[in-house]
Amino acid sequence: MVASLRLPSLTSLLFPATTRYPATLRRTVCLRNRPLSGFATAPSGTASPETKSTEVDRLRSDRAVTPRSQDFNAWYLDVIASAELADYGPVRGTMVIRPYGYAIWEAIQEYLNVKFKETGHSNMYFPQFIPYSFIEKEASHVEGFSPELALVTVGGGKELEEKLVVRPTSETIVNHMFTQWIHSYRDLPLMINQWANVTRWEMRTKPFIRTLEFLWQEGHTAHATPEEAEKEAKQMIEIYTRFAFEQTAIPVIPGRKSKLETFAGADITYTIEAMMGDRKALQAGTSHNLGQNFSRAFGTQFADENGERQHVWQTSWAVSTRFVGGIIMTHGDDTGLMLPPKIAPIQVVIVPIWKKDTEKSGVLSAASSVKEALQTAGVRIKLDDTDQRTPGWKFNFWEMKGIPLRIEIGPRDVSSNSVVVSRRDIPGKAGKVFGISMEPSTLVAYVKEKLDEIQSSLLEKALSFRDSNIVDVNSYDELKDAISSGKWARGPWSASDADEQRVKEETGATIRCFPFEQTQGTKTCLMTGNPAEEVAIFAKSY
Repeated sequence: MVASLRLPSLTSLLFPATTRYPATLRRTVCLRNRPLSGFATAPSGTASPETKSTEVDRLRSDRAVTPRSQDFNAWYLDVIASAELADYGPVRGTMVIRPYGYAIWEAIQEYLNVKFKETGHSNMYFPQFIPYSFIEKEASHVEGFSPELALVTVGGGKELEEKLVVRPTSETIVNHMFTQWIHSYRDLPLMINQWANVTRWEMRTKPFIRTLEFLWQEGHTAHATPEEAEKEAKQMIEIYTRFAFEQTAIPVIPGRKSKLETFAGADITYTIEAMMGDRKALQAGTSHNLGQNFSRAFGTQFADENGERQHVWQTSWAVSTRFVGGIIMTHGDDTGLMLPPKIAPIQVVIVPIWKKDTEKSGVLSAASSVKEALQTAGVRIKLDDTDQRTPGWKFNFWEMKGIPLRIEIGPRDVSSNSVVVSRRDIPGKAGKVFGISMEPSTLVAYVKEKLDEIQSSLLEKALSFRDSNIVDVNSYDELKDAISSGKWARGPWSASDADEQRVKEETGATIRCFPFEQTQGTKTCLMTGNPAEEVAIFAKSY
């Protein structure tokens, strides 16, 4: 049965019926590209004829990747196109994740899947269609998500008795099923995770960061006590924090969201906040202590050891494909993507070089031997032995795709039984080392050492950038100055929700979190002058 979507009327502002999209993005030999203008950074209904003309000109012209410092958003879209990470979907605001982009997401999945199972969670799957009545059961939940819902009202050519929501998140349907599965304290804790797609009808879209449909994992747990639920929520944000630091080399700041920024339906939301290359904040992952809000709404109860009926205590937690966007915006440069080795689908690319046909077989034979030695040692490696492109073109192509290490092998290298190794994170001659022995044990040790160095170097660079762009403030004027200069502001805060809303309206910044790591000593609220127990971090965000 085919269901048709009847969407909220605001979508007419976002996706005019007259909008047409180009075919797949094409790359010229010099790695010029057409940008991903199919994603709107503002509602398309506001675009002037001049703006539309400019977009068309961009799409029809071959151009080099926009420098990061010149236009960060254009650079980001150019990198996604040139590195072949994603392309347009036929519906404005959706994207097709291409194989290379999906391989990065698979690397994220592989790491987290292991951690989830190590901590006692099992994978399962829930339907993507949710009865609208489920969403209505938790008041703050429906209020928070209502503007973003996509609704199914017709199925099989007939009006449905009850409209269905295309999954924006799964707390409601999970609770419906938990109510059927949980009866006794012996059924607890119940800890599950699903890898799924989510639909949220966003007004402003940006590939990987905010799209109508995206991929994520969402964990859901039920516990007998509030202490167990709180421990679980904090455990999962810690797993996300370690993943960000150790795998993606992104130095996130873990902390607690303010009341205004807490997930709709949660008592407490924990978050990891990352600073992007344009100094905007990215909420890279969240973990929610849901308390008993959903269990009371759905009647999810269990009999405790005394036979008394109790509502369960719950958590939910998630990271999504926006992590891919975070990797791009944290580490990329004017050349393109720059991937941390631990998350890179390809860690090393081999580029064989020859001029004469008589040199080809020897060079390719040596390159194949190097590939086999490194592959056997567990290195993810690619041998680019195609002869349709020049070595220089290949250098640029693989640099654009962010491969951490490049190995070059020519006739002289074959004669000397050595290779040339170039680091992606150190441009030009400074990052190139000649004369590295092809002897397997020597080469494998060298390559693994350099991959570890690159991983550490990217984290150190990102950490230095982050810390140099956080300003400690003690007054509202200082906060406004910091935000207006494009930095993050960190200062004592105990003011009201109304004061927090005022900061947002006047500066465009929000409280990203109250960091877990707090300074000691007495504090005075930067807004009210009253005593404050915590410092908060303010920033503009995606």
